[in-house]
Amino acid sequence: MLKSYKNTVTERFLRYVQIDTQSDPDSSAQPSTEKQKDLSRVLVDELFAMGISDAELDEYGYVYATIPATSEKIVPVICFCSHVDTSPDCSGKEVKPIIHHNYQGQDLVLPDDHSQIIRCAEHPDLPAQIGNDIITASGKTLLGADNKAGVAEIMDAAYYLMTHPEIQHGKVRILFTPDEEIGRGTAKVDLEKLGADFGYTIDGETLGSLEDETFSADGVVIKITGVSQHPGFAKGKMESALKIAAEIVANLPKETLSPETTEGKEGFIHPVGISGAVEEASVSFIIRDFTEEKLHEHETFLKSIMEKVLEDYPNSKAIFEVHEQYRNMKEILDQYPHVTAYALEAIERAGIPAKQMSIRGGTDGSRLSFMGLPCPNIFAGEHAFHGKHEWVSVQDMEKAVETIVNLCCIWEEKA
Repeated sequence: MLKSYKNTVTERFLRYVQIDTQSDPDSSAQPSTEKQKDLSRVLVDELFAMGISDAELDEYGYVYATIPATSEKIVPVICFCSHVDTSPDCSGKEVKPIIHHNYQGQDLVLPDDHSQIIRCAEHPDLPAQIGNDIITASGKTLLGADNKAGVAEIMDAAYYLMTHPEIQHGKVRILFTPDEEIGRGTAKVDLEKLGADFGYTIDGETLGSLEDETFSADGVVIKITGVSQHPGFAKGKMESALKIAAEIVANLPKETLSPETTEGKEGFIHPVGISGAVEEASVSFIIRDFTEEKLHEHETFLKSIMEKVLEDYPNSKAIFEVHEQYRNMKEILDQYPHVTAYALEAIERAGIPAKQMSIRGGTDGSRLSFMGLPCPNIFAGEHAFHGKHEWVSVQDMEKAVETIVNLCCIWEEKA
């Protein structure tokens, strides 16, 4: 369908990644950083330039826009969504994207830090990229393909549809979100204003992948109250809350139930923060698995570790708090099998094998699905995200654009 079309996705992507949009988990603002809006304003201007008349950036950092219908049929309104922020885990300032043309399987030594080497043997999807053009950062920052590849792909697909009115499709809504990387990507989204029936996030990894299942996720905080005494006179009296916290972490299993020892459908208990002093301390955890039942099992197990440790500290106490974060979107998507089926067909029409997969993580689509917008996740081509070895291929991005356009056509055909 797009064979004679000169894609704009790469040119857009190279520009977008040079705009610093890192989010900040320690900020209570919405969006967490104002600089995210720097890219969002560019997107609104570009949407207007391609003829989309209702593009807007709201006060919370969300971009909404409409590609008008060209079909006279009554077609469900679909939405394509990506996030503009990049991870706080690695700098996104002054990104210098580099295109490695006609990749031939070699290790990629990044020029601004020769110790940063993207080794073919360590990246399972790289061998499939022989002959393609690989984009990386220069070695000092992340690239930002997560999720500016998805943003650029949606923008290019929008441009294609706006310049090819002969393509029959229903009304399409575009949504760009802030703060996805810190778990707040849907915090202030207005689904009534969005007005979509079904959605797709463009935020996946491997070419041809469609993710319709995510982790279910909870957060746990253990708040410990110990017994403080002057250390010179503490024998038999002091019970250090900080040491209790450390003991709880030390008693977690070494060979199972951790991110570094699990894969596939295995869940985990992961300590992500510890703070405090002798009298009071706290430990934060994230709990992940694919079913709510398994989540509760992990939480019960963690609580039992806490209670066992406290047996040795009779004058101390602890509070075990569980905070729901998100749930496996498959619970919702299984009620709307055509949403996933159409995406798989769209991928196949782009000439690539479709792979239905689970993701060991969450997306905006997880929350959107439970908010009333069933929303699986389509590949964007991003790899090794959140670090300096992040990469994406030009050809994979172009296939993502074609998949988006195909999806618009399929929804119209099936209406």
